[in-house]
Amino acid sequence: MKARFLILIFTVFLISCASSTSSSFTLLPERKEIEIGQSYIPVAIEEFDGLYPQEEVQDYISKLGNTLVKHTYRRLPYKFYLVNSEQVNAFALPGGPVFITRGLLLELENESQLVGVLGHELGHINARHHARFLEKMVALNILLGIGSVLLSDKPYGQALIQFGQIGGMLLALKFSRDQEREADKLGIEFTIKAGYDPNGLIEVFHIFKRLEKNRLPEWLSTHPLPESRIKENTQFIKSLSISGTLIKDSEEFHKIRRAVLSTKPSFEEFSRGKKLYQEGNKDLAYRHFLKSVELWERNYVAMLYLSLILLEYGKLDESFKYANRAYATVPNVFSTNYVMGLVQFKRGQYRESIRYLEEARRLIPNNPDVYYYLGRNWEALGDRRKAFENYKTAVELSGGKRPWELDARERLKRL
Repeated sequence: MKARFLILIFTVFLISCASSTSSSFTLLPERKEIEIGQSYIPVAIEEFDGLYPQEEVQDYISKLGNTLVKHTYRRLPYKFYLVNSEQVNAFALPGGPVFITRGLLLELENESQLVGVLGHELGHINARHHARFLEKMVALNILLGIGSVLLSDKPYGQALIQFGQIGGMLLALKFSRDQEREADKLGIEFTIKAGYDPNGLIEVFHIFKRLEKNRLPEWLSTHPLPESRIKENTQFIKSLSISGTLIKDSEEFHKIRRAVLSTKPSFEEFSRGKKLYQEGNKDLAYRHFLKSVELWERNYVAMLYLSLILLEYGKLDESFKYANRAYATVPNVFSTNYVMGLVQFKRGQYRESIRYLEEARRLIPNNPDVYYYLGRNWEALGDRRKAFENYKTAVELSGGKRPWELDARERLKRL
Protein backbone atom coordinates (compact mmCIF):
# COMPACT_ATOMS: atom_id res chain seq x y z
CA MET A 1 0.00 0.00 0.00
CA LYS A 2 2.79 2.40 0.97
CA ALA A 3 4.69 1.57 -2.25
CA ARG A 4 1.60 2.35 -4.35
CA PHE A 5 1.18 5.62 -2.48
CA LEU A 6 4.79 6.59 -3.17
CA ILE A 7 4.42 5.76 -6.86
CA LEU A 8 1.21 7.82 -7.00
CA ILE A 9 2.91 10.78 -5.29
CA PHE A 10 5.88 10.53 -7.66
CA THR A 11 3.59 10.39 -10.71
CA VAL A 12 1.59 13.40 -9.54
CA PHE A 13 4.86 15.27 -8.89
CA LEU A 14 6.11 14.61 -12.43
CA ILE A 15 2.84 15.66 -14.01
CA SER A 16 2.60 18.84 -11.96
CA CYS A 17 6.25 19.79 -12.48
CA ALA A 18 6.60 18.99 -16.14
CA SER A 19 6.22 21.73 -18.71
CA SER A 20 6.87 21.62 -22.42
CA THR A 21 9.03 23.98 -24.43
CA SER A 22 9.55 23.92 -28.15
CA SER A 23 12.55 21.62 -27.88
CA SER A 24 12.82 20.14 -24.39
CA PHE A 25 11.07 18.57 -21.45
CA THR A 26 11.61 20.38 -18.15
CA LEU A 27 11.04 18.74 -14.79
CA LEU A 28 11.57 21.86 -12.70
CA PRO A 29 8.81 24.48 -13.10
CA GLU A 30 10.02 28.03 -13.65
CA ARG A 31 8.28 29.27 -10.50
CA LYS A 32 10.17 26.68 -8.45
CA GLU A 33 13.46 27.59 -10.17
CA ILE A 34 12.86 31.24 -9.24
CA GLU A 35 11.95 30.30 -5.68
CA ILE A 36 15.15 28.28 -5.25
CA GLY A 37 17.33 31.04 -6.65
CA GLN A 38 15.72 33.66 -4.40
CA SER A 39 16.15 31.49 -1.31
CA TYR A 40 19.93 31.24 -1.81
CA ILE A 41 20.61 34.96 -2.33
CA PRO A 42 21.26 35.54 1.43
CA VAL A 43 23.53 32.48 1.52
CA ALA A 44 25.59 33.74 -1.42
CA ILE A 45 25.88 37.19 0.15
CA GLU A 46 27.33 35.72 3.37
CA GLU A 47 29.60 33.30 1.53
CA PHE A 48 31.23 36.20 -0.32
CA ASP A 49 31.83 38.59 2.62
CA GLY A 50 28.59 40.51 2.40
CA LEU A 51 27.04 43.14 0.13
CA TYR A 52 29.19 46.04 -0.99
CA PRO A 53 27.61 48.76 1.20
CA GLN A 54 27.34 51.66 -1.22
CA GLU A 55 24.01 52.25 -2.93
CA GLU A 56 25.47 54.17 -5.87
CA VAL A 57 27.70 51.22 -6.78
CA GLN A 58 24.91 48.65 -6.44
CA ASP A 59 22.59 50.82 -8.54
CA TYR A 60 25.20 51.04 -11.30
CA ILE A 61 25.66 47.24 -11.43
CA SER A 62 21.88 46.80 -11.50
CA LYS A 63 21.45 49.40 -14.24
CA LEU A 64 23.96 47.65 -16.51
CA GLY A 65 22.44 44.26 -15.81
CA ASN A 66 18.93 45.47 -16.53
CA THR A 67 20.11 46.97 -19.84
CA LEU A 68 21.04 43.42 -20.87
CA VAL A 69 17.90 41.87 -19.39
CA LYS A 70 15.74 43.65 -21.98
CA HIS A 71 17.29 41.40 -24.62
CA THR A 72 17.17 38.03 -22.81
CA TYR A 73 14.75 35.28 -23.79
CA ARG A 74 13.42 34.47 -20.35
CA ARG A 75 11.26 36.94 -18.40
CA LEU A 76 12.57 36.42 -14.87
CA PRO A 77 13.01 38.58 -11.74
CA TYR A 78 16.70 39.28 -12.47
CA LYS A 79 18.73 40.89 -9.70
CA PHE A 80 22.35 42.02 -9.68
CA TYR A 81 24.70 42.30 -6.73
CA LEU A 82 28.27 43.40 -6.03
CA VAL A 83 29.67 41.40 -3.10
CA ASN A 84 32.68 42.34 -0.96
CA SER A 85 34.88 39.32 -1.66
CA GLU A 86 38.41 39.92 -2.97
CA GLN A 87 38.04 36.77 -5.10
CA VAL A 88 38.10 37.28 -8.87
CA ASN A 89 34.73 35.76 -9.54
CA ALA A 90 31.20 36.09 -10.91
CA PHE A 91 28.33 33.63 -10.70
CA ALA A 92 24.58 33.28 -11.00
CA LEU A 93 21.80 31.39 -9.23
CA PRO A 94 18.73 29.71 -10.74
CA GLY A 95 15.95 31.96 -11.93
CA GLY A 96 17.65 35.37 -12.04
CA PRO A 97 20.22 36.42 -9.37
CA VAL A 98 23.67 37.46 -10.70
CA PHE A 99 26.70 38.27 -8.54
CA ILE A 100 30.04 39.90 -9.27
CA THR A 101 32.82 40.24 -6.71
CA ARG A 102 34.64 43.41 -5.76
CA GLY A 103 37.87 41.59 -6.67
CA LEU A 104 36.74 41.00 -10.24
CA LEU A 105 35.38 44.51 -10.72
CA LEU A 106 38.78 45.97 -9.80
CA GLU A 107 40.50 43.81 -12.43
CA LEU A 108 38.28 45.09 -15.24
CA GLU A 109 39.41 47.99 -17.42
CA ASN A 110 36.28 49.20 -19.22
CA GLU A 111 32.51 48.98 -19.19
CA SER A 112 32.18 46.52 -22.08
CA GLN A 113 34.21 44.00 -20.06
CA LEU A 114 31.79 44.29 -17.15
CA VAL A 115 28.83 43.95 -19.52
CA GLY A 116 30.51 40.88 -21.04
CA VAL A 117 30.76 39.19 -17.63
CA LEU A 118 27.14 40.00 -16.73
CA GLY A 119 25.98 38.85 -20.17
CA HIS A 120 27.80 35.55 -19.79
CA GLU A 121 26.15 34.85 -16.42
CA LEU A 122 22.76 35.74 -17.90
CA GLY A 123 23.59 33.24 -20.62
CA HIS A 124 23.82 30.47 -18.02
CA ILE A 125 20.44 31.44 -16.59
CA ASN A 126 18.78 31.65 -20.01
CA ALA A 127 20.20 28.28 -21.02
CA ARG A 128 18.79 26.84 -17.75
CA HIS A 129 22.17 25.38 -16.74
CA HIS A 130 21.44 25.68 -13.01
CA ALA A 131 17.90 24.34 -13.51
CA ARG A 132 19.21 21.33 -15.43
CA PHE A 133 21.59 20.57 -12.58
CA LEU A 134 18.68 20.70 -10.11
CA GLU A 135 16.54 18.52 -12.37
CA LYS A 136 19.20 15.84 -12.38
CA MET A 137 19.32 15.98 -8.58
CA VAL A 138 15.55 15.65 -8.35
CA ALA A 139 15.43 12.84 -10.88
CA LEU A 140 18.08 10.85 -9.01
CA ASN A 141 17.02 11.53 -5.44
CA ILE A 142 13.27 11.95 -5.37
CA LEU A 143 12.45 8.24 -4.96
CA LEU A 144 15.05 7.92 -2.20
CA GLY A 145 13.99 11.05 -0.39
CA ILE A 146 10.26 11.24 -0.99
CA GLY A 147 9.43 8.92 1.92
CA SER A 148 11.42 10.86 4.50
CA VAL A 149 10.55 14.31 3.17
CA LEU A 150 6.82 13.86 2.48
CA LEU A 151 5.80 11.08 4.87
CA SER A 152 7.98 11.65 7.91
CA ASP A 153 6.24 12.94 11.02
CA LYS A 154 9.04 15.52 11.54
CA PRO A 155 10.81 16.25 8.24
CA TYR A 156 11.84 19.81 9.14
CA GLY A 157 15.39 19.13 10.34
CA GLN A 158 16.15 16.91 7.35
CA ALA A 159 14.70 19.48 4.96
CA LEU A 160 17.00 22.13 6.44
CA ILE A 161 20.02 19.86 6.06
CA GLN A 162 19.11 19.33 2.40
CA PHE A 163 18.74 23.09 1.99
CA GLY A 164 22.37 23.51 3.08
CA GLN A 165 23.63 20.71 0.88
CA ILE A 166 21.93 22.04 -2.26
CA GLY A 167 23.19 25.56 -1.56
CA GLY A 168 26.77 24.37 -1.25
CA MET A 169 26.52 22.58 -4.58
CA LEU A 170 24.93 25.54 -6.37
CA LEU A 171 27.62 27.96 -5.20
CA ALA A 172 30.38 25.60 -6.34
CA LEU A 173 28.65 24.44 -9.54
CA LYS A 174 31.16 23.61 -12.28
CA PHE A 175 30.06 24.09 -15.86
CA SER A 176 30.99 21.90 -18.80
CA ARG A 177 32.78 23.24 -21.88
CA ASP A 178 29.56 22.90 -23.86
CA GLN A 179 27.66 24.90 -21.26
CA GLU A 180 30.35 27.59 -21.29
CA ARG A 181 30.17 27.73 -25.08
CA GLU A 182 26.39 28.14 -24.92
CA ALA A 183 26.60 30.86 -22.23
CA ASP A 184 29.29 32.70 -24.23
CA LYS A 185 27.18 32.84 -27.37
CA LEU A 186 24.06 33.96 -25.52
CA GLY A 187 26.06 36.54 -23.58
CA ILE A 188 27.60 37.92 -26.77
CA GLU A 189 24.14 38.12 -28.34
CA PHE A 190 22.69 40.01 -25.35
CA THR A 191 25.72 42.32 -25.28
CA ILE A 192 25.41 43.31 -28.95
CA LYS A 193 21.64 43.81 -28.73
CA ALA A 194 22.21 46.08 -25.71
CA GLY A 195 24.58 48.16 -27.87
CA TYR A 196 27.91 47.09 -26.31
CA ASP A 197 31.15 45.85 -27.86
CA PRO A 198 31.18 42.02 -27.47
CA ASN A 199 34.99 41.98 -27.57
CA GLY A 200 34.83 43.05 -23.91
CA LEU A 201 34.25 39.39 -23.00
CA ILE A 202 37.33 38.32 -24.99
CA GLU A 203 39.36 40.94 -23.13
CA VAL A 204 38.12 39.50 -19.81
CA PHE A 205 39.36 36.07 -20.87
CA HIS A 206 42.80 37.53 -21.57
CA ILE A 207 42.77 39.21 -18.14
CA PHE A 208 42.05 35.83 -16.56
CA LYS A 209 44.88 34.23 -18.53
CA ARG A 210 47.25 36.93 -17.33
CA LEU A 211 46.14 36.55 -13.70
CA GLU A 212 46.48 32.80 -13.97
CA LYS A 213 50.27 33.13 -14.09
CA ASN A 214 50.34 34.33 -10.46
CA ARG A 215 47.13 33.00 -8.92
CA LEU A 216 44.23 31.09 -10.44
CA PRO A 217 41.18 33.39 -10.57
CA GLU A 218 38.31 31.72 -8.69
CA TRP A 219 36.10 32.15 -11.77
CA LEU A 220 38.26 29.63 -13.63
CA SER A 221 37.62 26.92 -11.02
CA THR A 222 33.98 26.74 -12.14
CA HIS A 223 34.23 28.15 -15.70
CA PRO A 224 36.80 26.24 -17.79
CA LEU A 225 38.76 28.49 -20.16
CA PRO A 226 40.74 26.49 -22.72
CA GLU A 227 42.62 28.46 -25.39
CA SER A 228 40.15 27.16 -27.98
CA ARG A 229 37.33 29.04 -26.24
CA ILE A 230 38.98 32.40 -26.87
CA LYS A 231 39.55 31.54 -30.54
CA GLU A 232 36.01 30.23 -31.04
CA ASN A 233 34.39 33.34 -29.58
CA THR A 234 36.70 35.68 -31.48
CA GLN A 235 35.73 33.94 -34.74
CA PHE A 236 32.06 33.93 -33.71
CA ILE A 237 32.06 37.71 -33.17
CA LYS A 238 33.81 38.27 -36.52
CA SER A 239 31.17 36.17 -38.27
CA LEU A 240 28.33 38.38 -37.03
CA SER A 241 26.90 41.23 -39.07
CA ILE A 242 27.20 44.08 -36.58
CA SER A 243 25.99 47.52 -37.61
CA GLY A 244 26.22 50.82 -35.81
CA THR A 245 28.60 52.09 -33.16
CA LEU A 246 28.95 49.88 -30.11
CA ILE A 247 29.74 51.15 -26.60
CA LYS A 248 33.22 50.30 -25.38
CA ASP A 249 33.50 52.34 -22.22
CA SER A 250 31.95 55.08 -20.12
CA GLU A 251 33.07 57.67 -17.59
CA GLU A 252 30.53 56.26 -15.15
CA PHE A 253 32.34 52.91 -15.10
CA HIS A 254 35.59 54.61 -14.13
CA LYS A 255 33.85 56.74 -11.51
CA ILE A 256 32.36 53.64 -9.90
CA ARG A 257 35.62 51.71 -10.16
CA ARG A 258 37.51 54.59 -8.51
CA ALA A 259 34.97 54.61 -5.69
CA VAL A 260 35.43 50.87 -5.12
CA LEU A 261 39.21 51.15 -5.45
CA SER A 262 39.28 53.83 -2.74
CA THR A 263 37.86 51.29 -0.25
CA LYS A 264 40.40 48.58 -1.09
CA PRO A 265 42.73 49.45 1.87
CA SER A 266 39.80 49.00 4.25
CA PHE A 267 39.03 45.55 2.85
CA GLU A 268 42.70 44.57 2.93
CA GLU A 269 42.71 45.33 6.66
CA PHE A 270 39.48 43.38 7.00
CA SER A 271 41.01 40.34 5.23
CA ARG A 272 44.04 40.40 7.55
CA GLY A 273 41.75 40.65 10.56
CA LYS A 274 39.50 37.82 9.36
CA LYS A 275 42.46 35.48 8.87
CA LEU A 276 43.79 36.25 12.37
CA TYR A 277 40.31 35.84 13.87
CA GLN A 278 39.95 32.41 12.27
CA GLU A 279 43.37 31.46 13.66
CA GLY A 280 42.23 32.46 17.15
CA ASN A 281 44.32 35.63 17.48
CA LYS A 282 41.44 37.89 18.53
CA ASP A 283 43.57 40.72 19.98
CA LEU A 284 45.54 41.33 16.79
CA ALA A 285 42.45 40.75 14.63
CA TYR A 286 40.67 43.46 16.62
CA ARG A 287 43.31 46.02 15.64
CA HIS A 288 42.94 45.23 11.94
CA PHE A 289 39.14 45.40 12.08
CA LEU A 290 39.36 48.72 13.91
CA LYS A 291 41.74 50.06 11.23
CA SER A 292 39.38 48.75 8.55
CA VAL A 293 36.49 50.81 9.95
CA GLU A 294 38.72 53.85 10.39
CA LEU A 295 39.68 53.64 6.70
CA TRP A 296 36.04 53.31 5.60
CA GLU A 297 33.22 53.95 8.01
CA ARG A 298 30.73 51.86 5.98
CA ASN A 299 32.68 48.59 6.22
CA TYR A 300 29.92 46.83 8.11
CA VAL A 301 31.50 43.36 7.98
CA ALA A 302 34.49 44.69 9.95
CA MET A 303 32.06 46.26 12.44
CA LEU A 304 30.39 42.88 12.96
CA TYR A 305 33.70 41.23 13.85
CA LEU A 306 34.48 44.09 16.23
CA SER A 307 31.11 43.53 17.88
CA LEU A 308 31.74 39.79 18.29
CA ILE A 309 35.21 40.29 19.77
CA LEU A 310 33.95 42.95 22.21
CA LEU A 311 31.12 40.59 23.17
CA GLU A 312 33.69 37.92 24.07
CA TYR A 313 35.53 40.50 26.17
CA GLY A 314 32.29 41.25 28.03
CA LYS A 315 32.11 44.85 26.77
CA LEU A 316 28.39 44.81 26.00
CA ASP A 317 27.85 48.52 25.40
CA GLU A 318 30.72 48.80 22.91
CA SER A 319 29.67 45.55 21.24
CA PHE A 320 26.13 46.88 20.83
CA LYS A 321 27.47 50.13 19.36
CA TYR A 322 29.25 48.33 16.50
CA ALA A 323 26.42 45.83 15.94
CA ASN A 324 23.95 48.70 15.72
CA ARG A 325 26.18 50.64 13.30
CA ALA A 326 26.54 47.59 11.07
CA TYR A 327 22.79 46.97 11.10
CA ALA A 328 22.06 50.62 10.29
CA THR A 329 24.45 50.38 7.31
CA VAL A 330 23.00 47.15 5.83
CA PRO A 331 19.86 45.99 7.68
CA ASN A 332 18.59 43.39 5.22
CA VAL A 333 21.28 40.67 5.40
CA PHE A 334 21.68 37.64 7.63
CA SER A 335 24.86 38.64 9.45
CA THR A 336 23.70 42.04 10.74
CA ASN A 337 20.45 40.53 12.05
CA TYR A 338 22.22 37.56 13.63
CA VAL A 339 24.84 39.65 15.44
CA MET A 340 22.21 42.12 16.65
CA GLY A 341 20.17 39.17 17.94
CA LEU A 342 23.18 37.70 19.71
CA VAL A 343 24.18 41.01 21.32
CA GLN A 344 20.62 41.70 22.47
CA PHE A 345 20.45 38.23 24.06
CA LYS A 346 23.66 38.91 25.98
CA ARG A 347 22.16 42.25 27.12
CA GLY A 348 19.05 40.47 28.41
CA GLN A 349 16.80 42.05 25.77
CA TYR A 350 15.15 38.73 24.95
CA ARG A 351 12.18 39.85 22.85
CA GLU A 352 14.35 42.24 20.85
CA SER A 353 16.82 39.41 20.34
CA ILE A 354 14.06 37.12 19.06
CA ARG A 355 12.95 39.77 16.57
CA TYR A 356 16.41 39.96 14.98
CA LEU A 357 17.05 36.22 15.16
CA GLU A 358 13.72 35.41 13.49
CA GLU A 359 14.68 37.69 10.60
CA ALA A 360 18.08 35.97 10.41
CA ARG A 361 16.28 32.59 10.36
CA ARG A 362 13.98 33.77 7.58
CA LEU A 363 16.99 34.80 5.47
CA ILE A 364 19.06 31.65 6.09
CA PRO A 365 16.84 28.92 7.58
CA ASN A 366 19.53 26.30 8.29
CA ASN A 367 21.96 28.12 10.60
CA PRO A 368 22.17 26.15 13.88
CA ASP A 369 23.45 29.09 15.97
CA VAL A 370 20.24 31.01 15.29
CA TYR A 371 18.12 28.15 16.67
CA TYR A 372 20.32 27.74 19.76
CA TYR A 373 19.99 31.40 20.71
CA LEU A 374 16.28 31.43 19.89
CA GLY A 375 16.03 28.53 22.34
CA ARG A 376 17.98 30.46 24.97
CA ASN A 377 15.69 33.48 24.53
CA TRP A 378 12.47 31.48 24.75
CA GLU A 379 13.74 29.60 27.79
CA ALA A 380 14.60 32.89 29.49
CA LEU A 381 11.04 34.07 28.75
CA GLY A 382 9.56 30.86 30.22
CA ASP A 383 8.26 29.31 26.98
CA ARG A 384 9.53 25.74 27.43
CA ARG A 385 7.87 24.37 24.27
CA LYS A 386 9.45 26.90 21.91
CA ALA A 387 12.78 26.58 23.70
CA PHE A 388 12.69 22.79 23.27
CA GLU A 389 11.80 22.99 19.56
CA ASN A 390 14.66 25.40 18.82
CA TYR A 391 17.26 23.45 20.82
CA LYS A 392 16.23 20.27 19.02
CA THR A 393 16.62 21.86 15.60
CA ALA A 394 19.94 23.43 16.64
CA VAL A 395 21.35 20.03 17.64
CA GLU A 396 20.04 18.38 14.44
CA LEU A 397 21.82 20.99 12.32
CA SER A 398 25.03 21.41 14.31
CA GLY A 399 26.76 18.20 13.23
CA GLY A 400 28.79 18.15 16.44
CA LYS A 401 30.73 21.25 15.38
CA ARG A 402 29.35 23.93 17.71
CA PRO A 403 30.79 24.77 21.15
CA TRP A 404 27.29 25.09 22.61
CA GLU A 405 26.09 21.62 21.54
CA LEU A 406 26.66 19.93 24.91
CA ASP A 407 24.81 22.76 26.63
CA ALA A 408 21.92 22.46 24.16
CA ARG A 409 21.66 18.70 24.81
CA GLU A 410 21.64 19.26 28.56
CA ARG A 411 18.90 21.87 28.21
CA LEU A 412 16.86 19.47 26.06
CA LYS A 413 17.08 16.81 28.77
CA ARG A 414 16.07 19.31 31.43
CA LEU A 415 13.12 20.56 29.40
